[in-house]
Amino acid sequence: MRSSSSSAHKALEALGVKLRGIRLDAGLSGRALGHLTGWHSSKVSKIEHGRQAPTAGDIRAWCEQCDAGDQIADLVASLRAVEGMFVEWRQMERTGLRLAQEAVLPLWERTQRFRIYSPRVVPGPLQTRSYIAAVLTAIMRRRSLPDDVEAAVQVRVDKQNVVREGARRFAVLLEENVLRHPIGGSEVMAGQLGHLLTVGALPTVSLGIIPLGADRSNIWPVEGFWMFDDAEVTVELVSGHLTITQPREIAMYGDVFAALAELAVYGSGARALITSAIAALDE
Repeated sequence: MRSSSSSAHKALEALGVKLRGIRLDAGLSGRALGHLTGWHSSKVSKIEHGRQAPTAGDIRAWCEQCDAGDQIADLVASLRAVEGMFVEWRQMERTGLRLAQEAVLPLWERTQRFRIYSPRVVPGPLQTRSYIAAVLTAIMRRRSLPDDVEAAVQVRVDKQNVVREGARRFAVLLEENVLRHPIGGSEVMAGQLGHLLTVGALPTVSLGIIPLGADRSNIWPVEGFWMFDDAEVTVELVSGHLTITQPREIAMYGDVFAALAELAVYGSGARALITSAIAALDE
């Protein structure tokens, strides 16, 4: 398994510590365990220090040689959790965009406080149907996916009910360039910008826009991310979808969101930037 996530790396290290404890409890050296399993002793060391992810078969062999068969199931479950932290888009979307959209519904429904930072596109809860269709069509073509865009669009539109239902709160931060990069053409973008003016006035939504001229000396644009309460952060990378659950890292994203929020303008300031972007579409 390869991942740039320090959350995944920390979890992998923790798994290695557990396996090392099992080896030590069995009274085996790394060399002895390697001999029993037919591995080079360096493999044992790499796994124990989180530099190499074991397979489920590796864990099974490790535990069997250490007379710890009763721990196999729990350790394999830990491995699956580590693997789930980073999912490639082709794996997530292998059955199409509709199911990928539906997969996040339980997370959306149990979240009460959303914090969303987007440096590139208007995020899903604030998108118009036409904008959604343009975004998902581009993804479908770029990743050579089955064409179920129409069904996926409907799922995303239906998900937007969370913006108006219950006591959920949405704090959304956009870089101003999101307003200036037309997606779907000028007409689609004009509709999307107009929708931002409407949805930004909802009592459940705090819409902040970071102006192009903001002083970025202390905090610069980072990868787009979503915070779901204080329980989970998701990050959309070029290669895949990253899920962060380690409290220390979630707190880091919270601090970054707060710093970015200080650069943003709200209310009349945000509306002025949106209306300026609408006017620019006609130039």
